[in-house]
Amino acid sequence: MDFLRWIEQSGFSTWVRESGSVWAYPTILFFHTLGLGFVAGTSMAVDLRLLGFAKRMPIAPLERVYPVMWFGFWVNAASGFILLAADATTKIISPIFYVKMSFITLAVVLLQLMRNGVFHNQSSVQTNLVSMKGKLMAAASLACWAGAITAGRLQAYLGPVSGAPGLTNHF
Repeated sequence: MDFLRWIEQSGFSTWVRESGSVWAYPTILFFHTLGLGFVAGTSMAVDLRLLGFAKRMPIAPLERVYPVMWFGFWVNAASGFILLAADATTKIISPIFYVKMSFITLAVVLLQLMRNGVFHNQSSVQTNLVSMKGKLMAAASLACWAGAITAGRLQAYLGPVSGAPGLTNHF
């Protein structure tokens, strides 16, 4: 906990958390939201196609959005780390934070599994058909992103309250 307190009390974390500047917390939160839109939004479009929506759209070209998803993921990771550092002692002890991180980890693993299992599968690409395994991965991906987004929003309302040691929000 001392290490987390040290991170939280660093000059940069204090500036992010307490500065009235639009370039501090609001901008970092904006980039976190933007990254989320790129990674989860683009992933959702791919997932929905793999589940059978927009059947006339070929599957193969969708692989080209993977760099966009990875860009969004890294923007989210960097901005998320900064947001975590600004409130480390509260966030890191919240069970909902670990739920969020678990969903994100599973979603990212599924992104790569789908890329290898669907987009690198010549029969799927040539026939424009997705196997049941591909569809299950797409459905799981949708569920994971929905879970991650929900858990991320609930962090503000459930669990330890920032700046109020010992105070916890409950359902």
